[in-house]
Amino acid sequence: MVVGLLPFHYTSLRSLASGPCGSRDGKNERMSTARFIKCVTVGDGAVGKTCMLISYTSNIFPTDYVPTVFDNFSANVIVDGSTVNLGLWDTAGQEDYNRLRPLSYRGADVFLLAFSLISKASYENVHKKWIPELRHYAPNVPIVLVGTKLDLREDRQFIIDHPGTTPITIAQAKELKKMIGAAVYIECSSKTQQNVKAVFDAAIKVVIYPPKPKKKSRKQRACLIL
Repeated sequence: MVVGLLPFHYTSLRSLASGPCGSRDGKNERMSTARFIKCVTVGDGAVGKTCMLISYTSNIFPTDYVPTVFDNFSANVIVDGSTVNLGLWDTAGQEDYNRLRPLSYRGADVFLLAFSLISKASYENVHKKWIPELRHYAPNVPIVLVGTKLDLREDRQFIIDHPGTTPITIAQAKELKKMIGAAVYIECSSKTQQNVKAVFDAAIKVVIYPPKPKKKSRKQRACLIL
């Protein structure tokens, strides 16, 4: 489910490693001419941010050890014939990292704000915790709202095994998108890889094709003059 996104042409993704220059294959000259986009993931701990990044960059779902934070990753993405250098930053959602986390926000071009579709608490924290934090440190950076663990929302056995779980509906997520002013809402599953690529496609698009500011109505302009 993707809400608020128009299609665009996406050609390829190529990992360039995560060294100081983001490249170890002799293509530094190309890298220097590509537009750099810093994409930062935020959200409660255990909502699947790191798994989503691993699934996107490695095409696998980690089943053993999942690190608290994913190593920074740089990749070249060709969009409509132009090369974009996409940099991915992960952050830890736990309170222990509250002071360190904002250091990652500097220079961000877009945020992926994630919540779990099977966690009402993470859903509520989007507007209770994360929006206030992001608007304080990066007030003008666009947000892509991401609902993770899509595969579990309709998993009856999971719901039976976890009493009290109340899955978040599409309607609730759309309302949240509207409430926080997110540019796009996308639901994905890192396990099945459903819509994972669409998440990062959306992040790129909201940066290179920013929405035009809404024009004030004639009535609003008249009020300002008065």
